[in-house]
Amino acid sequence: MRLFAAVLPPERVVHELAVEVDRLRALPGADRLRWTGRPGWHFTLAFYGEVADDLVPGLSDRLARAARRTAPFDLALSGGGQFGHGRALWTGAHGEVEALRLLADRAESAARKAGVSMGEHRRYKAHLTVARSRDSVDVRPYVELLHGFAGSTWTVDELVLVRSNLPRSGVPGEQPRYEAVARWELAGVG
Repeated sequence: MRLFAAVLPPERVVHELAVEVDRLRALPGADRLRWTGRPGWHFTLAFYGEVADDLVPGLSDRLARAARRTAPFDLALSGGGQFGHGRALWTGAHGEVEALRLLADRAESAARKAGVSMGEHRRYKAHLTVARSRDSVDVRPYVELLHGFAGSTWTVDELVLVRSNLPRSGVPGEQPRYEAVARWELAGVG
């Protein structure tokens, strides 16, 4: 199954972002972007790709350990940026971002130790994708508008293993469906 580890913002934070995204979608040329739906808003900590069923229990055990070792921390959505010359538009994070990076490192390490192939390690960049494009798009107006965005703070208190179900219908604009496979409370023990 196609899996990733994530932090999911609470509904009140998602609502704040939805208001901001509505402002972005009103800008000229917004129809050139594929906007991520609200159910897809998350901070990916580690993307695992297709994981063999027999590796999932070990991965889950190691993610549970990573959650136990990580204390809850405060985070807020803030600002924005782009990857790949407008191929991805995102909002960032403010607050205890180093704690988020540590949790991302632990989620990646959990996969490696469980036998999940992870490819090369990249330094974690906290971002929540709000839109994508197959082509290069000038997203500077969107990034400028996001620059002033500051969401309210929430306490990150769980690590979530998410299954990504890719669209199969071929309908343009169809979004992947995400389902939480497991959740672990952050405990800060150890």
